[in-house]
Amino acid sequence: MRVPGRRFILILGFAIICLPGVHSQQNSSAAIPGARSVMDAHNCYPYGEWWNDRIDRALSAGTPVAIEQDLAWYTDRKSGRSWSVVTHGDPITGREPTIEHYFFDRVRPVVEQALRADDHRSWPLITLNLDFKDDNPDHLAAIRVLLLKYRSWITEAPKGNSSDTVQPLVVRPILVLTGESDAQQAIFYDHLGPDDPVLAFGAVHTVDKHYHAAPEEIDSEKATNYRRWWNNPWRVVESGGQQHAGDWTPDKMRRLRALVERAHSNGLWIRFYTLDGADEDELSCHGWFHTYNFGDLAAARKRWQAAIAVGVDYIASDQYELLGAEIQQSSRKGNTSRSQ
Repeated sequence: MRVPGRRFILILGFAIICLPGVHSQQNSSAAIPGARSVMDAHNCYPYGEWWNDRIDRALSAGTPVAIEQDLAWYTDRKSGRSWSVVTHGDPITGREPTIEHYFFDRVRPVVEQALRADDHRSWPLITLNLDFKDDNPDHLAAIRVLLLKYRSWITEAPKGNSSDTVQPLVVRPILVLTGESDAQQAIFYDHLGPDDPVLAFGAVHTVDKHYHAAPEEIDSEKATNYRRWWNNPWRVVESGGQQHAGDWTPDKMRRLRALVERAHSNGLWIRFYTLDGADEDELSCHGWFHTYNFGDLAAARKRWQAAIAVGVDYIASDQYELLGAEIQQSSRKGNTSRSQ
């Protein structure tokens, strides 16, 4: 028996599959947790008049790359108008760049070239990591509107009818990650209709991030349709964090591997922050933080290599070029064994 309209449905389905930029996660191994390690450019934005070249430095390290942008909601007292600015925090003047200008305008050539080439094998090329300094609903809603404006660039998933059903990703050149807060989930997921696109993916909740807890005690959540990654300070690997790390040991390597395996078994990307190795002069002249510093490059490099070896998805550092080169060198060697 011939079914009316069946031919039309088949043709329409084929046309949708062939649309540029439409690509499911199943056919994009790069989008699967554990597939690759990515240099995550920590605090990749200017502080006042300083360090305006950070995003250029991050992109010069090559793709794939993650770029962290801290966002705050600024209200002008005279006009009453409010908008989102890229900043690490107070004081906020309103002269800080917007994320549209600082990030989206800057990555436009990379994204448009990727869309023209239509080679999805390494997509997403850029992970945009949003670190909100507030959970003002107006702020979050404004960013949602901005993401919709650039939807053709951004990896998405359908919301569907249940957050427990992890929908396949439509992979595009940019992937957007955001934080743990339920306020962010409300705007970026809960308030959406079943047919609306999810354009920003939250981190799972972590109740107690400390060294002595077992991996399964630190992270009790599996991936949902919205929460797809796990964000960790380095102190969950080494007690006391970077400043008190000491020697890198086999026990620490085993713990790192257990945390990564826990994340991947739960369907999550995993990120650790922030792995720097620099002397005091470098810290002060580059605007880096003491709390994230192992004290010298050799110590940081050992952790970078360990993180790459066990398959950490996002390795955050302020030393963009050096870590990027380390990851590329590892990739050239075909480091797929994830050995100690």
